[in-house]
Amino acid sequence: MFFSNEKKVIGIIAVMDLPKNSSLKAIDILKKMGIDVRMVTGDNKDTAKAIEKSLNLNNSFSEVLPEEKDNVVLELQKLGKKVLMVGDGINDSPALARADIGIAIGSGTDVAIESSDVVLINGDLLDIINAIDLSKSTIKNIKENLFWAFFYNFLFIPVAVGLFYPTFGLKLNPMFAAAAMSFSSVFVSLNSLRLSKFKPKYENVKKQTKEDNMFGTKSKEINVEGMMCDNCASHVKKALENLEEVQKANVSLEDKKAIIKYKGDLENSQIENAVKNAGYSVKEIKEL
Repeated sequence: MFFSNEKKVIGIIAVMDLPKNSSLKAIDILKKMGIDVRMVTGDNKDTAKAIEKSLNLNNSFSEVLPEEKDNVVLELQKLGKKVLMVGDGINDSPALARADIGIAIGSGTDVAIESSDVVLINGDLLDIINAIDLSKSTIKNIKENLFWAFFYNFLFIPVAVGLFYPTFGLKLNPMFAAAAMSFSSVFVSLNSLRLSKFKPKYENVKKQTKEDNMFGTKSKEINVEGMMCDNCASHVKKALENLEEVQKANVSLEDKKAIIKYKGDLENSQIENAVKNAGYSVKEIKEL
């Protein structure tokens, strides 16, 4: 932004979006996993280069028009690559739909969410790592179930049909055969339920960044009791953001926590009253 009088420029203010610290960490982890991470943006080359450098990226795409994002994904697929696309805008939806895996940011547009395969409720790129870990655990669980199902049937079906009876005298009572078949299903179901114990390596609730300190923004972490669904988390988020001092609130249903960024003086009693009026209770509040 330029400021001038009638004769000359008297001042310039430069403004830019600062990447989240968690985004840099997520990109580093993805690269260590052997994933080629690239940025696709409509910003000019100079801006894109600055962000690319701050995130330790290479070979990013800049000055890309909305309809060209879809072409970027298509060209990468033609090179034999499996493409995971992350986006949040209307102009990202064609690319999200074309990608092998489309991931939308929960705070993005409805079109992007509908076009994607996965939605990051909290909008934190570290959740991509959590999603990959969960998918690997799921595939591992499926393979275990298939192994035990085939192994189990491989052992018992020949005995049940009397294949070994003439030679070894082995046979299986029909009642035991029925019980064994039921036990096979129970085993597979119980093994699948182990996924409910999955714990993400990276929490959605993050501590305040250096940028927050730079601009006088402070953060508080709030443990909220009583949230049972996504609507509950939305109610808490809305109640916190209605406070005049609060600039932004991130609520994690899984962790039962909320992080608020605020300016000025904000008493804990104000937070407690806001959450209470929304129908929930505060267990603990601490400064970050």
